[in-house]
Order: sequence, then C-alpha cells, then structure tokens
Amino acid sequence: MILLVHGDREYLRAPGDELHTDLGMLTVPEDVDAGQTLETHIGEEFLVREPRGPDLFNHFERTGAPMMPRDIGLIVGHTGVAAGERVLDAGTGTGVLSAYLGRLGVDVTTFERDAEFADVARENMQLAGVEERVDVRTGDITDEVDDLSESAFDVLTLDTENAPEVVRHAPDLLVTGGYVAVYSPFVEGTRAAVEAAREAGLSDVETFETIQRHMDFNDRGSRPSTAGVGHTGYLVFARNE
Repeated sequence: MILLVHGDREYLRAPGDELHTDLGMLTVPEDVDAGQTLETHIGEEFLVREPRGPDLFNHFERTGAPMMPRDIGLIVGHTGVAAGERVLDAGTGTGVLSAYLGRLGVDVTTFERDAEFADVARENMQLAGVEERVDVRTGDITDEVDDLSESAFDVLTLDTENAPEVVRHAPDLLVTGGYVAVYSPFVEGTRAAVEAAREAGLSDVETFETIQRHMDFNDRGSRPSTAGVGHTGYLVFARNE
C-alpha cells in the first residue's frame, strides 16, 4: 500500500488501483515507488509516500476509540520492548498498538472478545503488513491463562475491563524482569490494576496520566493551545521479579 498526497489530502491505495477525485483520475503503477509524483488526467500532482505508523493510525478501520500514539510511545519507552521479543496483549480493538509493535519487529499475540472487532483487526494487520507477526485471537484472555503460562512473554499489555484479573496472573505469564502495561480511561480501573499488581508481588509499580497539548504559534505570540488538555487515559506499569 502507498499514500497519494496532495496538500492536506491523502489517499491509501495499492499498486494497480485507481483514484477518482475532483482533482482528476489516475491509475497507480504496479512498480510505483515512494518519492514519485503522479499526475491525474487533468494534470494535478500527487506525491507518493510510504505509509508509516501515524498514517496507518489515520487509515485503519475503527471499531472504537483506539490507543493514541502518545500512549503507545510511553508503553514502548517504559517497557523497553524490542524486536524479537514477545508481547501478550488483551483488548485488541482496532489493533493500533499491535500494529505499532509488529512494525517494530515484535511478535504479538492479542485477544479480542468481540468476533467482529477481531476480524477488523486482522484486516488492519494486513494493511499494516504485520499479519505474520501479529496473531489476533478471538476470545477472553482469562480463559487461556493456563495454556499461555506455558510460554513466557516479555511484555503483557492490557486495554480491557478485566485487566486487574489478568494482572494477578502476570507472574505466570512473564519472563523474569518482564513488564505489565495497563491502559485505562478511568481512574477506578487504574486503581484496581495497581492494587492487583501489588497483590501479585510485582515491583516498580508506577502510574501516569497521559496528557499532550499542542502549541500555537502566531503573530501575537506563542502559547499552549486552549483547545483542551489532551487527556487520553492512565497507564500503569509494573515489573515481574
């Protein structure tokens, strides 16, 4: 897949596909390369761009509110997850986190309870080109804990209502030194995850609220945007000893 970009407009297409807009029509060449410029039949130019993580985030089919890039960045930074490692995930949703991790070379096993959501996530993994690295399974992770505990994972990521219950099994699911990362939009779920981590004997339990503000620069001056504080949710991190 490639992106066709004209100003602030962009379209995701595969080689051989056609693009029809008010700017004209063009057919994407089979041998198209990033950096090329393609013209429509009326002479409007489109830049060819290789899709990156943020582009896929914008073009994935959504099945709910996906995890934001700022949250994913904190998960990668705090857990140190790297290429060749194994992540166990629950609450796949749209699959943004799994796709980002897959593109980093991480092998992901992710559980989604809603069968339709799981099907959409599988399609999104194909779009991201990580279907070989991301195994989207339909079901509740709590039903598979015994089988999953036979294989130690490097990181456990949870974005699901029953996260505290799963956290209690973290010592059986993680390698020594492995991390748990729990995302929750509500403080009640966050506190429950913290308490579960402590009860499970996990160490280095930390909680963060993720907030990001845009900056406005104009002739009058520079200041943080007044459009909102940019809160997305809470992240709990803990480590298996």
